[in-house]
Amino acid sequence: MSDGLTRWEPFRDLVTLREAMDQLFAESFVRPGVAFPSMGMEGPAVDMYQTKDEVVVKAAIPGVKPEDIDIAVTGDILTIKGELKEEEKVEEGNYLRQERRYGQFMRELALPTQVSADKAKAEFEHGVLTLRLPKAEEVKPKSIKVKAK
Repeated sequence: MSDGLTRWEPFRDLVTLREAMDQLFAESFVRPGVAFPSMGMEGPAVDMYQTKDEVVVKAAIPGVKPEDIDIAVTGDILTIKGELKEEEKVEEGNYLRQERRYGQFMRELALPTQVSADKAKAEFEHGVLTLRLPKAEEVKPKSIKVKAK
């Protein structure tokens, strides 16, 4: 029978050093697609919003060339993937710091509504990819006029 009191155990929530190191290594080396820590665990950071006619997605992809970006819409999933290629290989000297990452990335986003992918437009300027995905005609709001008799 419980009296409603919970015994306080101060060490119950502490993480052991081994657990912390395991988590650090798992996040750093095990998860696929983590080429850009500044882009988050899932790839580039994105903003997505919708207007009455379209869904707009903006993705921050600095340093990537437009020809190295692939965009696809499958059903209600938008996929943005690409690759940031290393500019030069330093043969002489020692790195004092190397934080920029190179390699492949991918981000999949669930779209809030059906879109007409064949009418989509993509622009890339100053490291920001802007996608304009027109909503499918069948999901656009329709206005019905009421006539008085």
